[in-house]
Amino acid sequence: MDLFGRLFAGETTDSPRVALFVDGPNVLRDEFDVDLDDLRAAARRYGRPATTRLYVDEHATPGLIQAAEARGFDVVVTSGDVDVKLAVDLTRLVAEGTADVIALVSRDTDFKPALEVANEYGVRTVAIAPGSHGRSDALRNAASEHVTLDE
Repeated sequence: MDLFGRLFAGETTDSPRVALFVDGPNVLRDEFDVDLDDLRAAARRYGRPATTRLYVDEHATPGLIQAAEARGFDVVVTSGDVDVKLAVDLTRLVAEGTADVIALVSRDTDFKPALEVANEYGVRTVAIAPGSHGRSDALRNAASEHVTLDE
C-alpha cells in the first residue's frame, strides 16, 4: 500500500512498525484453517507493516508459496526446521531496531526466548495463536500481548 493508501486507512508514517513472523509448518495446518489475510490483519492492528515473513520448509507446496507472495509475504524457505532461521531473523531485527512491534504467529514454545529478548530491548511483542486449541501458554506469557484468531 502506498503512502496515500496508508494515510487513507488511518496509518501514518509515525505509526509503530510491525514485523510479522509466521511459523508456517506450525500454524498452516488443516486443523487450524488459518487465512494469511487474517494474520496480516491481526498484525496490522498494532501498526504499519515493516516486514511480513512466512517461514516454510522444503515441503511447502508451490501453491502456498505463490499465495503467500501474492498477499505480500516474503517467503523464507529452509531446508529443515524453520525454528532456528525464524528465531535468528526475529532477534536480528530486534537488535537492528527496525521494528517497534514483533508479531509472532506460532504455537511453538521454542520461540519464548526470542520474545523475551525482544521484550528486553523494549520492543512490544504479540503472540498470535492460530486457535484456542493451538495456543501456547508459554508464548502468551512471554509476549506483551496475545491474540487468538478464533476468539
